[in-house]
Amino acid sequence: MSDVPDDEANVSDSTRAAEAEDEQQHAGADRPPTPEEEAAAEALPRVDPEAAASYKKAAETGAHIAGEGQIS
Repeated sequence: MSDVPDDEANVSDSTRAAEAEDEQQHAGADRPPTPEEEAAAEALPRVDPEAAASYKKAAETGAHIAGEGQIS
């Protein structure tokens, strides 16, 4: 056994309380986009279909890799 103390034993009560509060926060936008932000997004060029297909293929390939670094 190691002489290094268990990290869990060194966590303060205030840290545990802050972590418990953080666990209740859910990911998401803090507000809807402004009209200016929506207009700017609409003004962006559309994604090249070939680039989109390549990205989708890479994402699907990565999602189905069984082990770290496995190349099929």
